[in-house]
Amino acid sequence: TLDNAFIILDEAQNTTPAQMKMFLTRIGFGSKAVITGDATQKDLPAGAASGLDVAMRVLKNVDEISVCQLTGKDVVRHPLVQKIVNAYEDYERKNAEAEKRAKKRRGKR
Repeated sequence: TLDNAFIILDEAQNTTPAQMKMFLTRIGFGSKAVITGDATQKDLPAGAASGLDVAMRVLKNVDEISVCQLTGKDVVRHPLVQKIVNAYEDYERKNAEAEKRAKKRRGKR
């Protein structure tokens, strides 16, 4: 347990659910934890769940936990990087919409 500490977990998208739970349950009295990660940049084996994704779903109604989700508008790197991030966000949004339409069509058969 880490009491009276400021704890940073970076690249949390690459944790497993068990690793994330282990990290979160080590937060002690007087401590603050900051968890960072990019859900679009997972390096986990195919089909493996991300501890960050699971934690965000499991803990969404815990009042003492806050989530700040950033988008391409928040990128402060090279302007080209911001354009790349925006392009991927647009691509992923369009793919999600197309998948929804395809599921509806399959359901009508």
